[in-house]
Amino acid sequence: MRLTPKSPEVVVPRLVGLMAVDARETAEAGGVLLAAPDRPDFLRVVVDHVVRQFPLPGAAVPRGAVVTVWFDFGDGEGGGGVREPRRGVPPPGGLRHELGEPEGPYAALGHP
Repeated sequence: MRLTPKSPEVVVPRLVGLMAVDARETAEAGGVLLAAPDRPDFLRVVVDHVVRQFPLPGAAVPRGAVVTVWFDFGDGEGGGGVREPRRGVPPPGGLRHELGEPEGPYAALGHP
């Protein structure tokens, strides 16, 4: 744990991408407190990753200010999206749009 000097203002550390346990330690070392509205069991959360924070990293705030972190993307926000279920048919195109054999000067060798 890194101790910061007892100044009235501190700089908000970057917490996005950290696991919950690391975010708590980083916030404590940076002189801020954490709140997680999407996790009522925040003190027991260990391996979930922070995906958003407010105030943003680098902001100057009073020592002991609360930084809000979220572990889930809200509706309509980032995230990797849902990859499944996949469609049961091939994508449009394919054999229906296959080109014929080349003719003329571009004909394949050995073809009449």
